[in-house]
Amino acid sequence: MNKAIDNVSAETIVQGFDPATMEIGTEQEGRSNHWEVRTQERSYAVLPDTEIKKENRYGQLIDLVELTDLPKDRSMFINENPEVGSNPNRNKQHGFFFTADNCIGCHACEAACSEKNENPSHLAFRSVGYVEGGSFPDYKRMNISMACNHCDDPVCLKGCPTKAYTKHAEYGAVLQDPETCFGCGYCTWVCPYNAPQLDPVKGQVSKCNMCVDRLEVGLKPACVSACVGNALDFGVVENTPENREQCKTQIPGFPDPEITHPNVRFQQTKDLPIEMSRTDSMPVKYHKDSEGNYKPVVDQKQGKAKHWNFAKLNSRENPLVLFTLFAQAALGVFLITFLGALLGIEALSTFVSSDMFLPLTVIALVMTTFALLMSVTHLGKPMRFYRGFNNLRYSPMAREGLGLALFSAGCGLTALFSLPSNDWVVGFLASNVGLDLANLTQGLPLDILVKSAGIFAIVGGCGGLFYMNKCYQIKARPFWNHLQTATSFVGNSLSLGAFVGGVIVISTLLITQAEAALVQQASLVFSSAFVVGMIIEALGLLKHNSDLNRSENEGGAAHYIQCTTFGKTYLFRNWLLALNIVAGISLLTLNLLGYHESALLLVWVALALINCFTAAIGRALFYILVIPTTMPGAFFWKNKAFEQHARDIGLADNPATGVAPLAH
Repeated sequence: MNKAIDNVSAETIVQGFDPATMEIGTEQEGRSNHWEVRTQERSYAVLPDTEIKKENRYGQLIDLVELTDLPKDRSMFINENPEVGSNPNRNKQHGFFFTADNCIGCHACEAACSEKNENPSHLAFRSVGYVEGGSFPDYKRMNISMACNHCDDPVCLKGCPTKAYTKHAEYGAVLQDPETCFGCGYCTWVCPYNAPQLDPVKGQVSKCNMCVDRLEVGLKPACVSACVGNALDFGVVENTPENREQCKTQIPGFPDPEITHPNVRFQQTKDLPIEMSRTDSMPVKYHKDSEGNYKPVVDQKQGKAKHWNFAKLNSRENPLVLFTLFAQAALGVFLITFLGALLGIEALSTFVSSDMFLPLTVIALVMTTFALLMSVTHLGKPMRFYRGFNNLRYSPMAREGLGLALFSAGCGLTALFSLPSNDWVVGFLASNVGLDLANLTQGLPLDILVKSAGIFAIVGGCGGLFYMNKCYQIKARPFWNHLQTATSFVGNSLSLGAFVGGVIVISTLLITQAEAALVQQASLVFSSAFVVGMIIEALGLLKHNSDLNRSENEGGAAHYIQCTTFGKTYLFRNWLLALNIVAGISLLTLNLLGYHESALLLVWVALALINCFTAAIGRALFYILVIPTTMPGAFFWKNKAFEQHARDIGLADNPATGVAPLAH
């Protein structure tokens, strides 16, 4: 505390503090006057000033100012006020301490947090869930109060494409600016603790800010001060609070701390049953291992009956289904055709030198543009889409967008440089505009420019596809964090791209009455790419099924839902894929043997259309099935099944239920 107030009790200081005044020579001297502070704060709400350790258990420096070259008394400049608060430990990593033995599940922490941050009923920066186990008379429940853990390795900060997150040296708080956010929700995917909250009404994310305004005047966060059972405490991380005997990093229901190195510590000393269940609908429970730690296992709550549930394939992620499929198909269309020509495949070289290469390039460009448009419509604030490139240093989502933008630019340049050699365009401009395009571009190395632009497009597109895959390799979502995501994306790019490209190229060769050998060669190229793409996808699905059948984490739980709630749909998609592969290989064999009747082309088109349907089902399942490594909910609050039930019966229309509308 400040020297002028050393001899005054903490309770007197806080009760007497009026942020509107600052009188020199009184107990308020030296305290910042720009923070709004609740009156009559009690002594337990005051931050302690104790001896601090140098490093936390992960080897991270607790004194965060040592990580920068800035002075220790620098201001956070919050609310455009340059004053510095009085907390002597303001530059050290702080964290929450939760004693599960004391939590009575009263939700006072939730209420205090929501009141202070003026949150609507469907948002909560801090929420209380619980797990339970045993049976009467030895039934036990453990409540868990959880908010943002202001991690050492904040995945939300690295994932956010708009750079809305900041890890401050002051208190180690991970702060998020809702006004910078454009509502993509990617941070809600990567966070294992459900800390960032996407508001579908406002179309932006917000989260716990550690109550830095209260910390600046020496007060603990609102949730801690409101805790009735003395379950929540707060201070410099690794400093075990008074009357506590543990400072653990794990508790039943808490995700693996190695994902982000969260700054939260636990105490839980009471004996619990070997197995603890969640009361929400998530098919996960927790089993105590030989070391006394609780690990997630699959909880087969819904039995093993298989269902179709086609209607549930329709979700708020539909724009992303279209975005990924169209972007991948566009890359495949251009890649197979242009790369084949570069490699000297005569049929494709003939096509690239024809007038139809320009329409194919434009089609690839239009497909990519549509895909990017779908990704923009998924945003909470679509008009801020340009902010998606702010965090190229860390965010795979930002890099994905850049790669696809470069692919679009490459396709556009390829089309532009192809104009002077296109007889249709040259003739149209000459007869209708009086412009001799061929004469204007005479002397330019058009072939080199077209090849350079095409290679540029391929590099950009492959980069976009690579980071599209990286976007879903998320530790907090084990169902996605698998090789199958990459095989699905690459496989769809080849199979869907071969379909669209094959229709254009082979039709062109047939209409221009090209040699039968060239038609057969083009058919072999596109049919081979089509079959290879489906085989790649199938191999990934087999590996995914094998791994998740043996998995006991949230990925295994998602696979359980896939095999039950959507079991018949899942099998239907797999059988369609297998049928396509067998039929495709058979037709490819006939083609190699010299049978290339026009009827075979119709069969190829039919198979390709079936594959489009199969890919759409697979991608819809991809988004719907994923179960994150998140905190347990309650019977109603933070319970997906209750939320859906509330929407089905109209209860969600009452805002007091806390169920957000299905919007984004």
